[in-house]
Amino acid sequence: MKKHWFILLSIQISIASAQTNFVNYVKPIIGTEKMGHTYPGATVPFGAVQLSPETDTVSYELNGKYNADVYKYCAGYKYEDKTIVGFSHTHLSGTGHSDLGDFLIMPTQGKLQLHPGIASDSKSGYRSSFSHTNEISEAGYYKVKLDDHQILAEMTSTSRVGMHQYTFSKSYESHIIFDLTSGIYNYDKKNVWTFIRVINDSLVTGYRQTSGWARTRTVYFAMSFSKRFKNYGQQNEDDKTAYRGFWGKFDQSKNFPEIAGKKIRMYFDFDTEEGEKIKIKFALSSVSQANALENMQAEISHWDFETVKNNAQQQWNTELSKIKIDASDEIKTNFYTALYHTFINPTEYVDVNHEYKGLDQNTHKADGFINYSTFSLWDTYRSLHPLFNLIQPTRNSDMIKSMMAHYNQSTLQMLPIWSHHANDNWCMSGYHSVSVIADAILKNVYKGDEHEALQACINTANHKIYEGIGEYMNLGFIPSEKSGISVSNTLEYAYDDWCIAQIAKKLNKTDVYETFIKRSSNWQNNYNPITGFMQPKLSNGLFKSAFDPLSTSNQGFIEGNSWNYSFFVPHNPAALAERMGGKQKFPLRLDTLFSMHLPDSFFAETEDITREGIIGGYVHGNEPAHHVAYLYNWTNEPWKTQYQVRKIANMQYKPKPDGLGGNDDCGQMSAWYIFSSMGFYPVSPGSNDFAIGSPLINKAELNLENGKTFKIDVVNQHAKHVYVQKITLNGKVLNSLNITYNDIVSGGHLIFYMGSHPKK
Repeated sequence: MKKHWFILLSIQISIASAQTNFVNYVKPIIGTEKMGHTYPGATVPFGAVQLSPETDTVSYELNGKYNADVYKYCAGYKYEDKTIVGFSHTHLSGTGHSDLGDFLIMPTQGKLQLHPGIASDSKSGYRSSFSHTNEISEAGYYKVKLDDHQILAEMTSTSRVGMHQYTFSKSYESHIIFDLTSGIYNYDKKNVWTFIRVINDSLVTGYRQTSGWARTRTVYFAMSFSKRFKNYGQQNEDDKTAYRGFWGKFDQSKNFPEIAGKKIRMYFDFDTEEGEKIKIKFALSSVSQANALENMQAEISHWDFETVKNNAQQQWNTELSKIKIDASDEIKTNFYTALYHTFINPTEYVDVNHEYKGLDQNTHKADGFINYSTFSLWDTYRSLHPLFNLIQPTRNSDMIKSMMAHYNQSTLQMLPIWSHHANDNWCMSGYHSVSVIADAILKNVYKGDEHEALQACINTANHKIYEGIGEYMNLGFIPSEKSGISVSNTLEYAYDDWCIAQIAKKLNKTDVYETFIKRSSNWQNNYNPITGFMQPKLSNGLFKSAFDPLSTSNQGFIEGNSWNYSFFVPHNPAALAERMGGKQKFPLRLDTLFSMHLPDSFFAETEDITREGIIGGYVHGNEPAHHVAYLYNWTNEPWKTQYQVRKIANMQYKPKPDGLGGNDDCGQMSAWYIFSSMGFYPVSPGSNDFAIGSPLINKAELNLENGKTFKIDVVNQHAKHVYVQKITLNGKVLNSLNITYNDIVSGGHLIFYMGSHPKK
């Protein structure tokens, strides 16, 4: 959850403006030494292609062990680096683990070099030095000058096709390097197989199969050049296999049209003139080379780079205009940067002919929906998918249909845990597809078979061999001997079970409701009333004796400690408050969390938590506590929610190089900011309620898919006016600490009246 780069938007926007260019970025992409967990580059909303620079090639392993430096390159790009090794076509946005980085391309001039070289000497390989002063990142567009070769590199994209434009500054022999060994979180045997066909002197197709986070991932491509290359060749660093057949009859190193191996780097030679542009269209498919070529022909049938760029940016303008705000320049920058991040993932994972590769590795057809991948559900169920239910309901319905397709293709009959390119990488805890499905069904967003979806949720929740579910069902908790994350899993299962109960209640499945509403109270089994913390239990029902509520190591939690996880009962904050001493004592526990000081030893236990992402002991940069500031609403001191929400937003989100206090995790950190800056937050997805906080904006308009508009006005807004004095909804005073989903999607007008002192 270390701090990482923000894309800065310089947006001059009036709430009344009818013509607003939301993608007018004027500052380059930025980052910090500690992160680099999201990427600059060219993509369209939810696009399959994320075309972005890589700034180094760091191996996942070093001397047979995990290489800690690789963590800095989760997205391939690190702001502090001085060189670029090339531009690849697939990335993950803000994750704390990684994969992808497929099909790296790099233009060079002069001596042909087929190795990237080392960062300390950019001329040692095909990499190039660069400067941020010559770098521009906009939504749908990226540009950088490659200083060593004096080449201007520009990128844009459609959903399935990346488009490159390289402008050469001098007349010389030029090369396009095509590195099929490169990847993110790479290691020696990650490339399982690579195949390339040179169709003619401007068209190349092929595929690459890799192992890793997704262990059976195959990506097909089609690459077309705007100019015919005069020569081409390849270097295979893995040509010493025990058996190579009879391919030795051919010289495969130069101008040979059919290439296969594990460690292949190719080059294409051109004679270029001063100022000449060479363009590349690079299409992806999960199904076949033919589909990749069809994607290219369907999405970019010409060579007009500016048209593709303009179309990409118009798509971003359309999506970003779903919410229009008036606020200070800093808040606008933070807000639209966050909104941009929320529309990157999940990604479309389907070809123009509706085909996609399924979890079973067979070809399927998405009938009546767009298939999606990249579901970082442990993160995004909290507020990203609830945000989609408001402003992207059709997409979110399709995302759930994609989860159901995953379920139906699964031999385990489980909904996705972390869906990743026709794989489940099984990362993190809980079964939070259930939360996303429940929230959509309860809000009437899901346009599929609700009974089938409920059964998929039940089957997933009853899968006894997965992550201690059997013990959880039998004992009501997971013994610490059985799992290193026994407590967090129990807490998250209890919440997910409550979500299943809500679906069952809506569908009048009384027996299912009773079963899962009972299971949803299992959080109490890990609560120790003597210490006031959630603690690991042994198989005999006794609490584990060695316990440190500040420690993140061997305490039963994933990416957090007991101080943060002890507040994880989002589905029943009132019961949690009662167990922790009632409305008088509960806020004192929250006060302590936000005001304590963590020792330096706390940070030695984990690589993804740093002091910058923490307020007191509250870890905003990791998701389990994202709802905690709103829990004061279940006490007699709700104004403290307003104070803490404003403090978190101001401290953890800034328009500068270290602007985000943690991994964005496919949009979850950003979605928190979007909701909180508008003045409300989904504490418990699966409920129709949003908890009231403290808005940062002056005005907002949510332009909803149903044609309705929901307006927010903030009266007496000021940096020191943190506290809500009064709220009206459609002209009537709101006498509760929440608004409902129906209040918003029905259209209406919410007005906050703010002041500098708590309204007690």
